Amino acid sequence: MKKCLAYLIKLVVTLIACGCHDVLVEVDAFITAPSGGGRSTSTSTTTSTIKYYRTMNIPVSVSVRRKATRNQRRIAPIRASDLISTHLQTTKLHSVLPFTQVISDVDDTIKSSGGVKIGEIALGGIDTQYERGDFYPGVFQFYLELSMSSFVDKVMPDGSSALSGSGSGSRYSDDDNNDDDDDDNDSPGIINELDGITPPKVAVLTARAEEFKVALELKDSSKLAVAFRTTGEEMGIDNWGLGPVLYGSVAEWIVQDRKGLRKFSNFERLIDQDPTGSVMEYIYVGDTGELDQEAGETMLREYPQVVKAVFLHVVSETPFPTIPSCKLINGRPVVFFRTYVGAAVQACKLGLLGESAMMRVVSAAQQSLDNTERTSDKWQDMYKDVTDAYHALSKN
Repeated sequence: MKKCLAYLIKLVVTLIACGCHDVLVEVDAFITAPSGGGRSTSTSTTTSTIKYYRTMNIPVSVSVRRKATRNQRRIAPIRASDLISTHLQTTKLHSVLPFTQVISDVDDTIKSSGGVKIGEIALGGIDTQYERGDFYPGVFQFYLELSMSSFVDKVMPDGSSALSGSGSGSRYSDDDNNDDDDDDNDSPGIINELDGITPPKVAVLTARAEEFKVALELKDSSKLAVAFRTTGEEMGIDNWGLGPVLYGSVAEWIVQDRKGLRKFSNFERLIDQDPTGSVMEYIYVGDTGELDQEAGETMLREYPQVVKAVFLHVVSETPFPTIPSCKLINGRPVVFFRTYVGAAVQACKLGLLGESAMMRVVSAAQQSLDNTERTSDKWQDMYKDVTDAYHALSKN
């Protein structure tokens, strides 16, 4: 197997040098195929290639298009019953559908790569502002608020708000809509009125090679998974956090410019969990360092009906990078941000988050920097976005 893998790596490099995209698709499909035989667990690799290359203006041959018609097994579809307790009433479920699932990259999006390289190959990203492995301030709170956005301002069949059960046992409250006469509400959790509905867990699209999964796997016991769970528990939400993880392959480690294609291909695998498109909508969060922008823009061009927005964390090897302006693709926003406070401000302006949710992200981010010198560039970036948050509040 090792000799075979070494041969494939050498072949991939040679093919890219020659511009042989068609053959690379076949190599890529072989690498990701199950070792025990049978059909691939992904949707058609070549279908994703066609869509991605179309976005990147790369010509696709007839042979690749023919391969796109092959019928391959999809990942198990998601059902509404997978997200809720069996006794939930159907009418109550439909009042909060569709759910919002956050899809995320890891390195330089959730945590810093530290800009570490082997030769000229980056080990995960280019960010040097934070130390390798540091979580970005406010990232987990931002993801939770987006995941909960389906429940805000929803009305139950009995006329109550979906979040009306929030009480003293939970830090979450929809302050924009709550009345002052709810002080006697002692309910213990954020979504107890929803009888078992929990926000969708965060899905991960990572360029980490599945062949190296033994060393790079994101396990439930990892610091990242624990941080996700803890954020949910502090809000009174159990069983929220890290969800499905879809890995890359060694091909993208060798050929860096294929990372965007692999992430888009994995995104198509993910959305096959909901073939009807009625249970889930998605928000993609990536960074500007590893072709996440290309992957996200392809998602918006191909699936604007289910992808609500793309957020891109601006990372750099030098301080104070220029933040590109937001733009629209198929009427859906592509948002660039430096801090997760800035991301929350833009999400609030777009109607994806309420003001209270935005300020919870502000609070979480500032707490994360409590032990950081106030003169650091981290705080300077934070101050700017916190100021924007308060300006957004004052306009309303």
